[in-house]
Amino acid sequence: MPDRAPQGVDRRLPTEEARELLALVREIAGREIAPRAAEEEAEGRFPRELFALLSDSGLLGLPYDSDHGGGDQPYAVYLQVLEELAAARLTVGLGVSVHSLSCHALANFGTDEQRAAHLPAMLGGGLLGAYCLSEPTSGSDAASLRTKAVRDGDSWVLDGTKAWITHGGIADFYTVMARTGGEGPKGITAFLVPGGAEGLSAAPPERKMGMKGSPTAQLHLDGVRIPDARRIGAEGQGFAIALSALDSGRLGIAACAVGVAQAALDAAVAYARERRQFGRPIADFQGLRFLLADMATGIEAGRALYLEAARLRDEGRPFGRQAAMAKLFCSDAAMRITTDAVQVLGGYGYTADFPVERYMREAKVLQIVEGTNQIQRMVIARHLVGPESH
Repeated sequence: MPDRAPQGVDRRLPTEEARELLALVREIAGREIAPRAAEEEAEGRFPRELFALLSDSGLLGLPYDSDHGGGDQPYAVYLQVLEELAAARLTVGLGVSVHSLSCHALANFGTDEQRAAHLPAMLGGGLLGAYCLSEPTSGSDAASLRTKAVRDGDSWVLDGTKAWITHGGIADFYTVMARTGGEGPKGITAFLVPGGAEGLSAAPPERKMGMKGSPTAQLHLDGVRIPDARRIGAEGQGFAIALSALDSGRLGIAACAVGVAQAALDAAVAYARERRQFGRPIADFQGLRFLLADMATGIEAGRALYLEAARLRDEGRPFGRQAAMAKLFCSDAAMRITTDAVQVLGGYGYTADFPVERYMREAKVLQIVEGTNQIQRMVIARHLVGPESH
């Protein structure tokens, strides 16, 4: 059985250019990504050559300004591209989302000179980025990070360890949050660190439940010296920059979650039509039909939620609450839908001969990355009733 049945998503796209873009993405996904996904994930192989192809095709800088090599696409279009890529292989869809997240700080808070110097290569020059906020002792409590950056003349010297870094050890550049001042969020500054910087090294990749083709590793900074010209934004502005990036990144996770859920539904529907028991296709049985209906409804609701948040972002309106809602709902739905897809396939669903067991393992990480879903609930509640009293 193929990794995916053909995806029949009826998308409302704003322009003919966007329609052509999605057609290109589907072509690449069907020809280059999906056929190799199961084998490469089983082998833990990262498809770097695919990211070179995506860069050459203009797909690594879609939501950014064309003046610096971006695609000038609205976020509502970019996210639907992510959904298609994630449906073919989450390692690719999430990888594009993380790369976009790693470009956010420089694109939105860098100087004109910094953007001109670095963004064209980051967005369309075949480079791959990583985003470095979490640490071994500061995950959800990101403001307590301990990696330090100490000024030395016109340079900064960075020391510390970052954790759970997607593309850790293989990225060409890292957007790193480091402490330059006192405790708390106001003492953090953002830096653009080249992947080949002296003193920068990565631990062996984590051994994960899913997404085995995507390297996740600790990153060690041991006296990494970078010029002040690679500081992004003002000193002490780093945590605000990080949170700004995460609002957008959460929408990327939501879109990836919908893509994985859609792939699981497609596989479940195809199997239910083919599998016969008691003399007829199992798709004829009401219990299974209702299960598929609930799965499809969750996907449509998630897609509508992330697109509404994206449209707010495209209009320049606040969207942080809606981004948290989209990440929460879509990733929870993906976990439920992929689990249900395994149930539809029964014993076959529990084997690696069919893709739904991989989808279920992959969906779990989406409830954790870029703020656990418990953190998303805290964010939403703060928008509703204000911060917690202490």
